[in-house]
This record gives sequence, structure tokens and C-alpha cells, in this order.
Amino acid sequence: MIDRKLSGETPRIVLPAGAIDTQTHVYVDGFPAVDGGPGLPPAPLPTADMYRQVMEWLGIDRVVVTQGNAHQADNACLLAALAELGDIARGVAVIRGDETDAEMQRLADGGIVGARIMDLPGGAVGLESLARVDDRANAAGWAMAVQFDGTHLPELEPQLMGIKSRWVLDHHAKIFGGATQQHIDVIKRLIDTGNVWFKFAGCYESSNSGGPEFVDVGDVARQIVSHASERVLWGTNWPHNLAKTTAEYPDDGALLDTVLGWVPTDSLEQVLVSNPQDFFGFDRWA
Repeated sequence: MIDRKLSGETPRIVLPAGAIDTQTHVYVDGFPAVDGGPGLPPAPLPTADMYRQVMEWLGIDRVVVTQGNAHQADNACLLAALAELGDIARGVAVIRGDETDAEMQRLADGGIVGARIMDLPGGAVGLESLARVDDRANAAGWAMAVQFDGTHLPELEPQLMGIKSRWVLDHHAKIFGGATQQHIDVIKRLIDTGNVWFKFAGCYESSNSGGPEFVDVGDVARQIVSHASERVLWGTNWPHNLAKTTAEYPDDGALLDTVLGWVPTDSLEQVLVSNPQDFFGFDRWA
């Protein structure tokens, strides 16, 4: 059991109307974990009702739900979660690249707008399938969320340059070995191609300096948002699946203030509203 903090002190940074959380996992009862994945998060299951409390606490209006590793390439739980959340939500599914047109349409009808590449332990589809998944996503007009050990960015640059879909470099690029100027230069070159975004989410997963300030990840984040604020997205990474105990569980309000503190105030609406609207295909916020 884990006690997930669903409310608390109001964050110092006020989110603009229409703000989109682009990185969450939401679960529905009745969908067991699939072999090959890491298992479901610690109980109680992180549900749509729980996430709605977090939205109210932080001032989030819309959300993107990403397929969790526990369900591998079975997107049924994701589709059920999107149905519960309604039109405020969009989804990023796992596909293998051999899906029929009918299956792609079924996913799209359920709110799916993107495909996930997760080239880390527990991930369902990795970089070995990148070209095939990219072909299918691009044909459907979907985005891609791509996650891997960013320590290897320099070697992977040619492969990543070949992606045709619009795609986001996930989780601050997860440079586990520590970012060098070479890594930052690769990220900037990727962004400058015009179809690449960079997501601020899960900074604690790759920070070597640690919290509460995550100075190393924040230094890279500031450089990227200064280079191209129009290519930055943000997400809570709720429900923080790597946290296995209550003591490890972050305070989402404090984390929001830390991470969005790396974004200039005059860029917050761009990062939180217009960028994710364009990337994930949400309607303009009325």
C-alpha cells in the first residue's frame, strides 16, 4: 500500500486556463498486468477519480494518458481510462507497427493520438521497432513519445534524425550518465529539425544531484527552453510509478513549482497550453 498525496498546499505557480498535463498513467480496475511488464503500481490503484483530485489541486484542465508498462501492448486499460476521463483526455498507446487500418481507427476513436517507444527495462516496444512504429504513426497523423537512456544520444542521433512523425524526447531525455555539452547540442539539433519536442517530466528519474531542486536536470531544462520554448511540453508524471513507498512519493505541488520554475513566466502559457494543444491535437481552449 502507498499513500498518494492527492491534495496539499496550493502551488506558487498558477497554471494558465487550459493547461495540459502531458505525462500521466491512469488505471481502471479489472485489467491485470501483462507478462513482460513490471506489474501494476502499488495499491491502491491510481484511478481517474484520484487523478481528478490532483487536477483540481494543481489547476490542470486537460491531460494526456500514456500506456503504462504494466499492460505492455494491450491498450484496453488505457482506452477505458480515456473513456472515464472524457473529452479532456487524449492517449498515447503502444503499437508494434503491424496494426491494421481498422485497429488504428479503433484506437483513434478511443482518443489515441500517439504511439510510445520505451527502450528501457519493462518497456513493451523499443528502438529496434522505431522505424516500423514511426511509419504507422506518421501515416495516421499521430505523434510519438520516445524514451531511452539519453546517455547514448550522440550515437543515436542519426537514427533519431530519421523519424518522420512529430515526436517528443521524453522525461528530460533521461541522461542517466549526466548531461554534457555534447548531449545538449544533440538535443538542440534534433529540435531544430522542426518535428521534435522536449518534455519536462519525471526529473527525479534521471537526476544525479537529486531533489528537491534537481539542479543537474534543471540546468539542461533551462538551456532547452531558452533555445526553443515553442518545443517544450510539461507533465506531472503522475502517479510516479517508481515510488514504491509513501516516503518516496513526491509532493506534486512542490514538484510543479520546481520544474515550472525553469520556464520563464512569459513562456508558461506556450509550454502548458499552445504547445501541447498543437502536439497532441487538442481543440483550442475556449
